Amino acid sequence: MGKTNSDGVVVIGLGRFGSGVATALAQLGHDVLAIDVRPEFVQAHASLLGHVVQADTTDIETLRQLGVGDFKRAVVAIGQNLEASVLTILNLSQLGVKDIWAKANNPQHGRIAERVGAHHVVYPESDMGERVAHLVTGKMIDFIEFEDGFAIAKTRSPSETHGRALKDSAVRTKHGVTVVGIKRRHEDFIYAREDTVVRAGDLLIVAGPTRAVEKFAARV
Repeated sequence: MGKTNSDGVVVIGLGRFGSGVATALAQLGHDVLAIDVRPEFVQAHASLLGHVVQADTTDIETLRQLGVGDFKRAVVAIGQNLEASVLTILNLSQLGVKDIWAKANNPQHGRIAERVGAHHVVYPESDMGERVAHLVTGKMIDFIEFEDGFAIAKTRSPSETHGRALKDSAVRTKHGVTVVGIKRRHEDFIYAREDTVVRAGDLLIVAGPTRAVEKFAARV
């Protein structure tokens, strides 16, 4: 590739969680390189994802040949094989991937993943693939979902809100979410009111039905 693929994401492991992340990333418009050692998983996703490769990611030379080091972000979704997960994370770190996300089955796995180079650890029981896709790409900075399908997220403000009061951009009417507050760099948290004007670079705290929150965050 020759230069860093700043918009692309490598997803390694195409089980339920990995395929959910990869599919959501592709739908968000990101270049996805999906890798799995199992041929049946590669074949199953060949028509859904643009670039799917069968490869052993515990071999750093294989990753190098695939150009994985040119990617800024990677998601290691290998859950059952701890050794393969750890070696893959270590290889990505050695290749200079700047933002490595790792799936872990338990806290011990998570601690090991962090020690060998993972920057973020997610647990699939609480972090579904689609939500993680938003977090990986920076659409959402933080996300909390409650049992009744209600969610709160911290997300960057979309351009449609910039320079406008909340009553004028009509976020609640158009998108079904409520802007609870705004955080600006070097300023205290602002509780949002109808006349609060959103600026470019603001972080918004939004609340609403999970799907509505996700869709709003995807507009960034």
